[in-house]
Amino acid sequence: MAAVTVDPATRHATVVERVLDWYAVHARDLPWRRPEATPWQVVVSEFMLQQTPVERVREPWRVWVERWPSPAALAAAPSGEAVRAWGRLGYPRRALRLHRAAVAITKEHDGQVPADRETLLRLPGIGAYTAAAIASFAFGRREVVLDTNVRRVLARVDGGVAFPAASQTVAEVAAATAFVPDEPERAARWAVAVMELGALVCVARSPRCDACPVQDLCAWRAAGHPAWDGPPRKGQSYDGTDRQCRGALLAVLRSSDEPVALGELAAAWPDEAQRTRCLASLVADGLVVAPTAEHVALPG
Repeated sequence: MAAVTVDPATRHATVVERVLDWYAVHARDLPWRRPEATPWQVVVSEFMLQQTPVERVREPWRVWVERWPSPAALAAAPSGEAVRAWGRLGYPRRALRLHRAAVAITKEHDGQVPADRETLLRLPGIGAYTAAAIASFAFGRREVVLDTNVRRVLARVDGGVAFPAASQTVAEVAAATAFVPDEPERAARWAVAVMELGALVCVARSPRCDACPVQDLCAWRAAGHPAWDGPPRKGQSYDGTDRQCRGALLAVLRSSDEPVALGELAAAWPDEAQRTRCLASLVADGLVVAPTAEHVALPG
């Protein structure tokens, strides 16, 4: 089916309008998206959602914001408690970064999450995407919010390819900017709506094109869904990796309020060489401390 031929500005506006209408009907009810969600709750969600599916985040997010409802509340807790509460969300360095961000917000911004992207970027653990997302989702600012889902949608609809490049390019950001409405409130709505479209319809594998509100405007569909001809897209392995080993060691430490003897970690991961290497990396990352030569613990 051929895509409708219209001038770029009209096409962009039509895509935005349809995606916003679709979102109004199909958006998931996520607590950090509700009108009553605080900026801090949005910050917590953005840290937790990095490389983690939404459904795995719901309950840990709820527990976290109940326990630490403000940056000051988290900043007052030992960083080790943040690592313990992170549980099995994965990539536990995010817990330390979130704790450091809470400390900075408390000390440097009177406990209030900054509203502008440039100030957010100066907080520990917040990069370009996270700063734009917080400014948009928490404060309704006009930002270009490009996560994996958004990049994939725009690569298909606008670029006519199955997937975006491995690394974000200046041209990609410029193309994405052309879709962002001028009005901040509408721009913020677009940011979350196109992200939701990528999560639910324009998925990586087996996209649901028949359910897409912009199927007739999609350059990739008009071209006959050409296969990806870029570098191979490799899935992440997990079993037996250092990442799995680190998670197993942290699970032991999270389950104990006291320092754990090194010998107890052998039951969690029998491979001594890998266990030693991974434990050293956890110490280097600040996720684990060694109060004695024979014991390790979470920080604080």
